[in-house]
Amino acid sequence: MKVLVAEDEPISRRMLERSMRLWGFEVVLAQDGLQALEILSQPAAPKLLVLDWMMPGKDGVELCREIRQRREEEYSYILLLTSKREHTDVLEGLESGADDYLTKPFDPQELQVRLRTGKRIIGLMDELVAAREALRELAMHDALTGLWNRAAVRDALSEELRRSRCEGANLGVLVLDVDHFKKVNDTFGHLAGDAVLREVGRALRGIVRSYDMAGRYGGEEFLVVLPGCDEVTAVSHAERVRKAISRLEVPTEHGEIRVTASIGVAAVDCKSEVGVDGLIELADAALYSAKRSGRNCVALAKRSVSMRAATRSDQTEVSVVQPSKLLEALAR
Repeated sequence: MKVLVAEDEPISRRMLERSMRLWGFEVVLAQDGLQALEILSQPAAPKLLVLDWMMPGKDGVELCREIRQRREEEYSYILLLTSKREHTDVLEGLESGADDYLTKPFDPQELQVRLRTGKRIIGLMDELVAAREALRELAMHDALTGLWNRAAVRDALSEELRRSRCEGANLGVLVLDVDHFKKVNDTFGHLAGDAVLREVGRALRGIVRSYDMAGRYGGEEFLVVLPGCDEVTAVSHAERVRKAISRLEVPTEHGEIRVTASIGVAAVDCKSEVGVDGLIELADAALYSAKRSGRNCVALAKRSVSMRAATRSDQTEVSVVQPSKLLEALAR
């Protein structure tokens, strides 16, 4: 483990370095508080810190306060070295953010024990951070497909809408529904249905761009957020997704299941005032049109449609994609 030693006195600094290297630590040296702060601002900086109280530029107590004010994600364990022995001085050092202290002159073995304690605490803190991140991942992802869950993909859509307005960009949305999914469950069982959803999730992960967001919106329905896409490019992406899913053959104990999906597409530009719900409803209305048109196809919500009319009702106009013809028409 790396340990930062900030000590302005050369002989003490060399003695600390030699002892710590013998104890198995990788030592990074600083001659004063300002140099220590510079080292701590670099990537992969040490998290175990041994700071002398009295240093030029910025003393150990000032350095402690500045480190704690940063509120870094990764915890730094600070051991303060001081020749001050007054009770009030010790309290000042601890209140500044130090985890522990040693008064000079100190027993090297005691320093070694204190460093081992700091190393153990840093390890425990790292485990807590890792556990929290794992829980965050679980909270944001769908357990079955590995895609974003409903809440996370809606949040992503909200953020992309905000970004599109700020940056003057277009935004596309796909709402995808697995065709005849109830029949799959009824005929082959729910385990087979789960396998189908997992394969659809895998297909989506493999075909969307690195900056697109794909999530399971509910049941057999999926939502894909396409930053920077107008109607032409959104339809093109939707058709690629449809083809990828149509090639799936999901093996089950009852035989292979062929999968298809219907996709509704909506796109807005930076001037649109549509919100998250309105954009999803518009794409959802296009999805229902694709379903009514025979499934395994893509439907586009027309750009001229009023966003307030973007519901599943018949008043919402959509165009069912004949891929080559519609893309050619939109390109003109």
